Amino acid sequence: MTADPKDVLTGAHYLDGDHACAEGALAAGCKFFAGYPITPSTEVAERISARFPQVGGIFIQMEDELASMAAILGASWAGVKSMTVTSGPGFSLMQENLGLGVMLETPTVVVNVQRGGPSTGLPTLPGQADVMQARWGSHGDYEIIALAPSTVQECFDFTIKCFNLAEQYRVPVIFLMDECVGHMTEKVIIPPAEEIELVPRRYYKGPKDKYLPYKRGKDLIPYGVKAGDGYRFHLTGLTHDERGYPIINAEAQKKNVEWLINKIKKNAHKIYEFEEHDIDGADVVVLSYGISSRVAIRGIEMAKRDGIRVGAIRLITVWPFPEEYINRLAGKVKAIVVVEMNYGQIYLEVERCARGQCTTKLVPHAGGWVHDPADIYRTIKEVA
Repeated sequence: MTADPKDVLTGAHYLDGDHACAEGALAAGCKFFAGYPITPSTEVAERISARFPQVGGIFIQMEDELASMAAILGASWAGVKSMTVTSGPGFSLMQENLGLGVMLETPTVVVNVQRGGPSTGLPTLPGQADVMQARWGSHGDYEIIALAPSTVQECFDFTIKCFNLAEQYRVPVIFLMDECVGHMTEKVIIPPAEEIELVPRRYYKGPKDKYLPYKRGKDLIPYGVKAGDGYRFHLTGLTHDERGYPIINAEAQKKNVEWLINKIKKNAHKIYEFEEHDIDGADVVVLSYGISSRVAIRGIEMAKRDGIRVGAIRLITVWPFPEEYINRLAGKVKAIVVVEMNYGQIYLEVERCARGQCTTKLVPHAGGWVHDPADIYRTIKEVA
């Protein structure tokens, strides 16, 4: 399945990351947006509000982020691709209904253009401290998918990828942009519609009276239907059986939680994605994501001029995390240096996965601006 030509603004453009994200959503076939303005993500909503009348989409500015998250879940079950966009405090407000989306197994996309926090924090300046909130922000056990772009082109490309992953695994997917990427302007190539591959929604095709919203095949991913098409089914955030009916006991809870975890965990090797540079023969590897990966390049270049053998890993998929890969890598290098705009969220994952096989070192940053490459260089030199 490919994109609809009327949804795609094919050509070369100079866009900021927020606008590129909006165009990616349109190219992916998004036809419903509900959100509430919040810096630095508002430009995504503004662009979509201007473009939706041209492609037949519905844009609603909701009263708050709680309602926005609820609205996109309902729209998805009505059969349209949906999304919302927010930042910091708004992302916090979305967590309860994000958990509902996970429990209902609803394909949708949540864009978080990260800023400095906590609380109101730094509305106009960057941060990367929502990474663990993306993974564990809602209560209960579950798995989630989250991607992080480092270029404006990727804001377009990865938004499409987010929609495809949401449809493939029937789960809300989080797009962890940051203020720097969201507000920088770069050249973006939007390809012709026929070159944009889209994952179609997994629709049930059997007899209407036999439909079970949570009946699973070997891949553990259920099939959906459109509300209003004559199917009789029940959806609830309560622990439920294959019919979607509440079942309140430990056995049903075990089944529900294992479904939600295993459909992602057993497919993690197909989902997670990262870039490697100069890993073979490296003594030190620098791991980063988002805007921090661009700054890390400068620190790596400084270290290489000193003759230090340095490689780099850039996470594209932050969640699920490539645990086995990091564990194997830790057995081959002297040190892994983590560069992120927080005080050690992904660093703790790296340390856990390394299991003491090598030195792990964080280059922390509270947000508000990007790292100084000299700090990265000094840390590399310290552990080399």
